[in-house]
Amino acid sequence: MDKIKVEQHGFTAFSWFAGWLFTLGFLQLTFWKGLLAIVLWPYYIGMTVASFVR
Repeated sequence: MDKIKVEQHGFTAFSWFAGWLFTLGFLQLTFWKGLLAIVLWPYYIGMTVASFVR
């Protein structure tokens, strides 16, 4: 029998959500700008991290 490994990434999702909420509050964004931040914030974080990896 093969062993099945189950990984939970709840902490990662919580960290991302908490960071997003902090960003919204810190920048005092309106609802629509906050909604746009859901899409743009991870993109810019990803681009920054990718530049460090190279």
